[in-house]
This record gives sequence, C-alpha cells and structure tokens, in this order.
Amino acid sequence: MPELLRTPLYDEHKKLGARLVPFAGWEMPVQYSGVIGEHQAVRTRVGMFDVSHMGEFFITGDRAEEFLNRVTTNDVTKLTDGACQYTLLCYENGTVVDDLIVSRVSVNSFIAVVNASNIQKDFDWLVSQNKEGVSLVDKTREFGLIAVQGPKSQSVVNDILKADFSGLLYYHFRESSFLGHNIFVMRTGYTGEDGFELMVPSAKTPDLWRELLARDVQPVGLGARDTLRLEVAYSLYGHEISDRIYPLEANLGWIIKLKKGPFVGSAVLNQLKDSGLQRKVVGFEMLDPGIARADCGVFLGDEQVGYVTSGTHSPSLKKSIGLALVKTGWTQIGTEFLVDIRGQKKKAVVVKTPFYVRS
Repeated sequence: MPELLRTPLYDEHKKLGARLVPFAGWEMPVQYSGVIGEHQAVRTRVGMFDVSHMGEFFITGDRAEEFLNRVTTNDVTKLTDGACQYTLLCYENGTVVDDLIVSRVSVNSFIAVVNASNIQKDFDWLVSQNKEGVSLVDKTREFGLIAVQGPKSQSVVNDILKADFSGLLYYHFRESSFLGHNIFVMRTGYTGEDGFELMVPSAKTPDLWRELLARDVQPVGLGARDTLRLEVAYSLYGHEISDRIYPLEANLGWIIKLKKGPFVGSAVLNQLKDSGLQRKVVGFEMLDPGIARADCGVFLGDEQVGYVTSGTHSPSLKKSIGLALVKTGWTQIGTEFLVDIRGQKKKAVVVKTPFYVRS
C-alpha cells in the first residue's frame, strides 16, 4: 500500500488531537472535537477546513479558453476575469470524469480546482484531450487550501488579510497578500453557508491556519464536511456523480450548456435529454428509525427501484436524510419507498431539496 500523502497542515492537525484517517490517498482529519459541534459551528458562527488535498491545475495559452470550453460542460466564454464556474469534465459516453471549479485569471490563464481522489486521472485526461496545445501544470503540492465557512467568515477573513471582501461576489475571486505572498481569495464553498476558500503557498498555509485559530475559528473535519454538503444536496464524486451516472440524472443540467456548441460528451447528453431519463437523484427523509448509507437498496415492495447514493443524520434538521438514484416513476415529492438498512426495510419519503436553506 503506498504511503499516505500529507497536507502542509498535518502537524497542525496532530497538535489539535484530530482523528486522522486515510482519504483519497491522503492522511486527513475526520474530526477534532466532534462532528455535530463542528457542523453547528459552521452553521452558526465560522469553521475552517483543510482542503489542501484538492488539486490545482494552471491552464494557460492563447487557446486556453477554447480548450476549456471544449472539455467542460459549462460555458467558459461567459467567464470574466475574477469569475469562477462550477462545471464538469465528461467522457465521450456522457458520464462524469470529475466535477471542478474553473476560475478565470485572464482570457489566456485559468485555474481548475479538482477532487483529491481524481487528481492524476483528471490531469492525464486533460493532457489526452489537449488538441489546442495549451500549457497544463499541476501545482497541487505548491499550494495549501483552507476553506473558511459560516456567517462570520467574512469578518474573519477581512481581519486577517486587512482588506474588505464585502464586495466580492459569490463564485468570484480576488488576489490578495498574506505575509508578503500572493494568495487567491475565492468566494466559494461546499457547505451552503457564506464562505471563502483561500489558496496559499504551501509554506505559509500553517501560518494562516494559526491566524484563524487565534480568532476562535473552529477546525472542521471530513465528517462534518459531508453532513454540511448533504444538507444542501451538493453532489459528491463517486456518489451522486461518477463514470456510471449521467450528470443529467444528478440534477446538474444547470451546468450543462448544450447550446454552446459541441463539447466532450455533448452528443450523448443531447440524446439523453431528447429521449428522457430512466433514473434521477432525489432527496428523501426516513420515516422509520434508522440512518440510510450509500449503496443501501431502495425498494417498492420486493422490487428494487434504485439505491442510496449518500445518507446521514442531519445535525441541523435532527432527522435522517439522504439522496438516492431511483427509477423516474418514483421521483415525485411525497412518494414513499423502502430503504434496506442492514437487511431491514425501513420507510422513507421523497422530499424537496435542498434539505437545509440558509436563512
């Protein structure tokens, strides 16, 4: 088994007594003080996440925009300098290589942030698609990435960086300075709360972490990161999206711009849109006691009509929730079905998503 990778914040996690676990080839904190307390800190105050395991690719060249518009599903030509875009890489068969965020530095310069589990796969795939001759550089190990999320995130980031980010729009970024080094401040996140993701040179990432700790920002692990994203029904690669699921099935049609012109996977996605979906991801709540987990079967009587893609107990709503990929005949809100939890079939009902909406 290959040795686990460590982020620039590994020693900081050890000092805080974090419970460290293998995740996507990295040794990462799953929790510090406890999942529920960390979750509620983000919903009510402010928390910080080490997301330095995520990949950062720098894409430059005269045809960088053209390249990215051909290999991603969203419309890169709509981006202006300083804007970010949630998008997908798809295979020719229409399933998903990965989901990612593309940020435009200039018309010839972009940054792509990809999932930790897919860094090498994504990079190799982009290289294989590079007909435009752009420069592709993987700078994952050169940067740390800290997500600062929650209602008080802006005041904390303003204080540390001695700048006013109140005018920074959602899904936009600005370059700033920390300890004399250039950093990227992105108003993005994976929690459903206001927040920022701070991309910092690796050597300075621990300094930024300690500045956040000094302002009573709660460290948050992977456990609460998952409960937070599931409450707002955000997709997770390998669960709601994968090389076995079409993104239209995962309710991601809003980032698939079929009218922009051909892109990798567009032919199949166009056909799928015209012919209609056979499956769809829905949100559900458990009616019977029990917590549904990924891969639990979904049944109508004895007939399996789908499976759970993600499930948890929601700390905010104090109920068991989940997402499931089911046949389209059983996707209407109010539809009841059974979830097989460790051999026992428990009642659940399809509900509107997101489960949690920020007030």
